[in-house]
Amino acid sequence: MPIQKGLNDMKKYRIKSKFRFTVFMTTCVLVCVFVFGSMLGFFNAQAAQPADYMSYKVQSGDTLWNIARTYGPADQDVRATVSQICALNSVSAQTLRPGQIIQVPQGK
Repeated sequence: MPIQKGLNDMKKYRIKSKFRFTVFMTTCVLVCVFVFGSMLGFFNAQAAQPADYMSYKVQSGDTLWNIARTYGPADQDVRATVSQICALNSVSAQTLRPGQIIQVPQGK
């Protein structure tokens, strides 16, 4: 007659260190999230479209505000365009001089 293993005969496992078990399970969950996320394309990086800039020669009487409003993107706030011009060219309203050539983000 064959001997059958009962539920009491099965090997029992005990968790000796709750901390190690928690670290192991957390690591397994994180690895699964990253693996499945990568397979589904959640972590694919897409480059932003390169910004188009135009060179502009500053005329007497020009202000950053007028330049940004005239030549900047129409769908962007003028303040943001002024900020971009200042950062891109290392200029401010006080340092802007006639004859200076600056880069201005183009409107689309």
